[in-house]
Amino acid sequence: MASTTASPPPAAGDHPRVLLRGLLSRETCKELEFVHRSCGAAGYRPSVVSTSLPHLAATGCGHLLLPFVPVRERLRDAVESFFDCLFDVFIEFTGLISWCKGASIGWHSDDNKPYLRQRAFTAVCYLNNHGEDYKGGILQFQDGDPSSIVPVAGDVVIYTADNRNVHCVTEVTEGERLTLTLWFTRDRAYNEDPKLLTFLSQTSLSCEPTKQKFYIPMPASDNMYWFPCDQSGFDIRCARVHVLGFSFHSSSGEYSTSVLPTEDDPVELLGKQLRLGRGDDVFDKIFSNSLHALQVVQFYYWKAPELAARREQSAVGSRTVRYPVIIHHSRGTELPLPCNHTLAQTIFGSVNTAEIAFKWNDFALGVAMWENYSEDLKKQLLTFLPFWLSNESIFVVDSSELQRAEPI
Repeated sequence: MASTTASPPPAAGDHPRVLLRGLLSRETCKELEFVHRSCGAAGYRPSVVSTSLPHLAATGCGHLLLPFVPVRERLRDAVESFFDCLFDVFIEFTGLISWCKGASIGWHSDDNKPYLRQRAFTAVCYLNNHGEDYKGGILQFQDGDPSSIVPVAGDVVIYTADNRNVHCVTEVTEGERLTLTLWFTRDRAYNEDPKLLTFLSQTSLSCEPTKQKFYIPMPASDNMYWFPCDQSGFDIRCARVHVLGFSFHSSSGEYSTSVLPTEDDPVELLGKQLRLGRGDDVFDKIFSNSLHALQVVQFYYWKAPELAARREQSAVGSRTVRYPVIIHHSRGTELPLPCNHTLAQTIFGSVNTAEIAFKWNDFALGVAMWENYSEDLKKQLLTFLPFWLSNESIFVVDSSELQRAEPI
C-alpha cells in the first residue's frame, strides 16, 4: 500500500482542502490508466476524454469497475474523516478524465450550476506526472493554501465543492493529464450506486459465464469516439492505436471495397471484425471489433515489462500461447478509416514507447494475459453483484461474507 502524508488541515470555515500524497499506488494508477486509454470516449468539454462507470457497463466492460471499488472506499473514508461527516456522504459521480492539449477551465466552484448544487466535496486523484507526461494543467485555487497543486501520480486533493474553493485548471500545452475524479453529496437521492447497480444488473447478469469470451467489449455509438479539434478531428480508437504504432486491418487478410457497409461509412468498420497491423506485419488473430483490439494493445503496454520478463514462457495459467502467424506485406489490407494522424499524434502522442522493445511473441502472450485478466474480473463481478444489489451499494466484499454465502 502506498504511504500517505497529509498537509495540515485548514482552519474551519476558511478554504477547507487537503493534499494527500501517495494515496494511490503506482500500480493502481497504471491500471486505471489502462482502463481509460482503452475505453474512454469524447468528454464533456473540448479537448477532454472521459470514462464514466455507466459507460463501462454499457459497453460490456462492467467488470472493469472492479479496480475502482477499493479506491472509491478509501476516498470516501478520507472525505468523511477530514470533513468530520462520518456515514453522511454518498458518491455522486466517479469518472476517469483526461485533459488533452488545449484543455483548460476558468475560475469556478464545482457546484456552480443549479443542477450541481447537490455536490458537497470533490476528490481529484492524479494518475500521471506533471512535467514528465504532460505540461500545463496546474490546479490553482483563488484563495487559501495550498494555492496550487503540481500533479504527481498517486497524489489526491480533496476540497469542498462550494465557493470556498473557487479554482481553475491552466491550459494543458502538451501531453495528456489523467485524473480519477469523484464528487460526493450528502443527498442520498443523488447516490450513483443504486442507478449504477440497476444498469449493471441489466448488462452483466444477462451474460452467461459459460459463454465463450463473455468479456469481449462492445463499442458505443461511433459519434461518442469522435474527438473534434480545429475544424478537423479523429476517432479516438484509431488515434489510440496509431500513436502506439498499430493500425487496423481487414479481417480477411486483404482489403476490398466490398467490406464497406452499404452506407459507405468507413467508421462502421470499427464495429466489425478486424486485425491489428504494425509496420509491414499483420497479426494473425481476428478481433471482434476495434474496442476489443484497443483493449489488448493498451493492456500490452501496461504489462510490457512483465511480458518481456516472461518471454520464454509458453503458457499463462491454463492457456497455451500460440506464437502468432504474421502476414507480411500488409499493403492493401489497412482499413480506409478517417483519422487525422498528425492531429492525433499532437493530442495523444505523449506516450513514451521508446523503452519498450516490441516483439510479436510478447504481444501474443499479452493477448492471453488480457483474456485471463478480463475473465477473472468478470467472474468476480458476477460473484459480488448479488451482495451489492442486496445492499444497494458497491463495496469491497469481505472474504468471510463470500464464505458464508457458499452452499454447505
